[in-house]
Amino acid sequence: MEVKKKIALVAHDNMKKEMISWCRRNQEELKGHRLFGTGTTGRLVSEALGQEVVRFISGPLGGDQQIGAAIATGEIDFLIFFWDPLEAQPHDPDIKALLRLAAVWNIPVACNVATADFVISSPLMQKNYARKLPDHQSHNERKIEL
Repeated sequence: MEVKKKIALVAHDNMKKEMISWCRRNQEELKGHRLFGTGTTGRLVSEALGQEVVRFISGPLGGDQQIGAAIATGEIDFLIFFWDPLEAQPHDPDIKALLRLAAVWNIPVACNVATADFVISSPLMQKNYARKLPDHQSHNERKIEL
């Protein structure tokens, strides 16, 4: 990861206020990074910070999957995903897939304010970081009996 991190911001409806509040508190730290977001979250963050946010479509319409694909192709370094643990989501399988891809590709994930605070204040956010990438060659070359 380069010094300028590519940060994806996602927040469920009940968590959007929390996301905007967190972004405002960390506006100076976020200025040095490239921001991405799903539909409404991306728009709200861009308006609140006056900073460009590359926007995907709304999460339930496929934005979570777009971010997952961006993680898999190395276009996202860090995921901040304020999901609502008390509210059922109609696109729950997409959410689980997004979190799974973040784990598979070994990127930092913050699912709440406390974790996001710890990660954004880490000295690693201000320098290059040699993230260990998984070796999927053995998975791709495995033999399957037909």
